[in-house]
Amino acid sequence: MITFLDGILEEKQPGRVVVNVGGVGYEVAVPLSSFDRLPPEGEKARVLIYHHITDASQALFGFSSDEERRMFTLLLGVNGIGPKIAVSALSGLSVRELKTALVESDVKRISSISGIGKKTAERVIVELRDKFSAGETLEALSGADDEPGDSRLRDAALALVSLGYKQDDARKMIKKVAGDANASVEDLIRMALTGK
Repeated sequence: MITFLDGILEEKQPGRVVVNVGGVGYEVAVPLSSFDRLPPEGEKARVLIYHHITDASQALFGFSSDEERRMFTLLLGVNGIGPKIAVSALSGLSVRELKTALVESDVKRISSISGIGKKTAERVIVELRDKFSAGETLEALSGADDEPGDSRLRDAALALVSLGYKQDDARKMIKKVAGDANASVEDLIRMALTGK
């Protein structure tokens, strides 16, 4: 398996690069997010690789970070998602945006990716939303855009996630007790934990 390529970028086009390693040119498909971070043609680059092998073909997919490569691999593990759709997902949304959409079960955002319909988006969410550590979930959620006034609800839900609750459960618990507009984050957490 090829893990990375260190070489000169011979060609660089959106969605595709050619890396010259010791006189051999490797064609690598890349999402736009990685493409934007690669140096110009003629310069040295390290491209992290996912080597996709099937009975009929082989293909190299390149990334600028381990985080992108991991997300690509997770997406490939979902039934109905192939390499083209996974690259499309990473071209349309950043890894952080994808994580946020997954942990928030945002079907609309996931289905906005070319090649992913509503049912596939639901499958992606069900299969991947619990694949992230609590730290990754907190990071994704802290970057999520909330409506004004919802920051205390988000903070309370994040606190429950850090205590080990699943994101969906934490949000439901906080929504049940969110009626009091004057309640502090601490009050919301206490009410959610006691069920009052």
